[in-house]
Amino acid sequence: MNPLVLPPTFYSASTVTVARRLLGTCLIHESDEGLCAGRIVETEAYLRDDPACHASRGQTTRNAVMFGPPGHVYVYLIYGMYNCFNVVTAAEGIGEAVLVRALEPLAGIELMRQRRGRSELKELCSGPGKLVQAMGVTRSHNGAALTHGALTLHAAERFGGIPRFEISVSQRIGINVGVELPLRFCVKGSTFLSKKG
Repeated sequence: MNPLVLPPTFYSASTVTVARRLLGTCLIHESDEGLCAGRIVETEAYLRDDPACHASRGQTTRNAVMFGPPGHVYVYLIYGMYNCFNVVTAAEGIGEAVLVRALEPLAGIELMRQRRGRSELKELCSGPGKLVQAMGVTRSHNGAALTHGALTLHAAERFGGIPRFEISVSQRIGINVGVELPLRFCVKGSTFLSKKG
């Protein structure tokens, strides 16, 4: 296994801890169209007792992946048109996950531009629906392990790392319940965020 691929133990910490640790790491998708990669700059944590969490009312067919082992992909459809990419966290049997909201594009940028129909770099992955489209993530990735296969998460060093950064903490975006919880985490000052943070 590539030593820079994040190991299963990375995902076994608390969901809030994982949401913070994911900042700066690199999401890589190797598809038939080519390789795309982006650095995570914005995340949101969703906890089992949180009314905005899909798992708060128990396990269903839709959210079953959230109750599986940590370190797997949870992809779901919103508004009937946009997929969202999540990282499953917490122990098996506990439905929690981290939504990845924004990436800084690193590789495969021309392919991202084709998929998005956009040319401006900061518009390619600055939102959960945008990044999924740019990276070529689909519902077929739901349940996939992030430690091997086409879709993997790597340590920051995979693309040379980034300077030390501050983490800004704020309320989550685009939800109607649990809005008061400070569970959104951003690389402070990044120009690639979905919203200034």
